[in-house]
Amino acid sequence: MAPEIRRRLRPGSALGLLAAAAVTTLALAVPSQAQAQGDTIVIARDTDFNTLDPSRSWCDSCQIYLTAVYDQLVRIGKDNETLEPRLASEWSVSDDGKTYSFTLDPKATFSDGSPVEAGDIAFSLMRLKNLKAGASFLADGIESIDTPDAKTVVVHLAAPDPEFLGKVSSPYGAIVNADLVKEHGGTAGPDADKTDQGEAWLLENSAGSGAYVLKSYRPDDELRLAANPNYWREAPAADAIVMREVQDAVSQMQMLQSGGADIAMQIDPDTAETVGSPDVVTELVPSFNFVYIALSPGAKDLEVPLGPKVREAIGLAIDYDGLLEVTTGGAADLIASPVPTGFPGTKDLPMPAQDVDKAKALLAEAGLGDGFTLVAAYPETNIYGVDLTIMMQKVQQDLAKVNIDVKLEPVTFAVWRERVGGDHIPLTAVYYAPDYYGSGQYANYFGMVPGSPWYGRAGGENAEGLANGRMAELLEEVRTAAPEDAAELYHEMALEMIADRVIIPLVNPKLVLAYRKGIDGVRYAVCCNLPLEELSKQ
Repeated sequence: MAPEIRRRLRPGSALGLLAAAAVTTLALAVPSQAQAQGDTIVIARDTDFNTLDPSRSWCDSCQIYLTAVYDQLVRIGKDNETLEPRLASEWSVSDDGKTYSFTLDPKATFSDGSPVEAGDIAFSLMRLKNLKAGASFLADGIESIDTPDAKTVVVHLAAPDPEFLGKVSSPYGAIVNADLVKEHGGTAGPDADKTDQGEAWLLENSAGSGAYVLKSYRPDDELRLAANPNYWREAPAADAIVMREVQDAVSQMQMLQSGGADIAMQIDPDTAETVGSPDVVTELVPSFNFVYIALSPGAKDLEVPLGPKVREAIGLAIDYDGLLEVTTGGAADLIASPVPTGFPGTKDLPMPAQDVDKAKALLAEAGLGDGFTLVAAYPETNIYGVDLTIMMQKVQQDLAKVNIDVKLEPVTFAVWRERVGGDHIPLTAVYYAPDYYGSGQYANYFGMVPGSPWYGRAGGENAEGLANGRMAELLEEVRTAAPEDAAELYHEMALEMIADRVIIPLVNPKLVLAYRKGIDGVRYAVCCNLPLEELSKQ
């Protein structure tokens, strides 16, 4: 018998009204000292920090932190597509697409008042590449960096990369004060992954040129930022930003209604509709974020091989429309491939659909008609308003209809990271927010090509035939393609990833922006989910 799924509470239902009353009651119970004070903006969020070291970071919360405390050479504009100057006032690209030259803004300074110079750029980007950590794949194409003078940076790529500017605009293109990081053990040489000792210091200090500086950090509790007194651009309106660890949507809304928080970042649509306070504003906006499940054909101790027919059957067994209702009350869209709808190459992709009969037939062809057991470990979190446990309970029920017994194992992020990168996880669930506007990040991250992050997590080295040769060819072709041709190549890449059925996107949720009246600047941003430097408090 399949377990009962905890469905989202619909407004007007008895349970929905009870939840609303509970939020109101809890709000009244919050003591006055919890109130957000003065020009300090308090954010309630279920954080997923793996580190605060810019070159080792890889998480949604990291994106928010890195764009507040550090600058990049360029950054995406408010239209979520156009690149704008940041540390670089101008740039150019060679005819062969392999050399990028940047001129630094002479006004740019770090938080200690020292100037941002070409050596800082070279150190930061090479450290990102050579640490071989979270987002290092974004810098893999860098061959060398020249610094002919203090304000000129010349980056040489091993091959053309039309998305290189997008990559350095991402939060992980953060530029650090090289002298300061070196002083505290940081290195950027080819052996940085073995010799760098800078992370411990960067967990307690920042070394950036952004609008804020790190004041303090207590893991799983609170991140506190203070306005950068030497900020070289327009000073931020808020004196301080505090991000408090609050896991569930009801507790986040409780803090918002009581004044204990100014912004709540993971409110689901149903909780938003239960709000009765005139002091709270909620907006439902589209996003490029998505939640997905992933299969690991090379995981250790699989009960049965997860070959192409089995992976296709798993994809066909899922009730996608039902998942949208269960996870978000319908406030979400289907997503065809591991590339967000609206990015280059996603037009007219086939949307997923359930076909239980075909799924059963494929399993029978694979000799697995009687079923098997599949372990599913995933981070126990609520992301973009989607509770991963609720989502996985629905997946569990769907797969039970084709005789696949899914054993759910919700775990902490730390445990999940260790398992997904160690013996791998047969079935998992996780999420992705864009690092910049461009489809190449998805093809390089999710594509079944040796060296890609998910080829490794899927145990590609242990799974015969998982490498997708055509995907590798397309990635090579797009390097020199004209923009109009690149979209067609990305379209074909998306189809290849759909056919591989290692990454199966489930939900593209609309985001609830929830904040108190008097808070301005709250918006969804491709670069970082929420740009902190734009926030102000009346």
